[in-house]
Amino acid sequence: MAVPKKKTSKSKRDKRKATWKSKAALQAQRALSLGKSILTGRSTGFVYPQEDEADDEE
Repeated sequence: MAVPKKKTSKSKRDKRKATWKSKAALQAQRALSLGKSILTGRSTGFVYPQEDEADDEE
């Protein structure tokens, strides 16, 4: 017969949620930092296609 599972404590639930939120905040911070470095033109660890201005004139 099926038996109900034990209830998860509030502290375990809150700990799991805090871990998830901290990971998401770290990724958001990294993405923002990468975006800023790309806009300033100082990014070295990210490769992305750049269109040559000379090709547009031809």
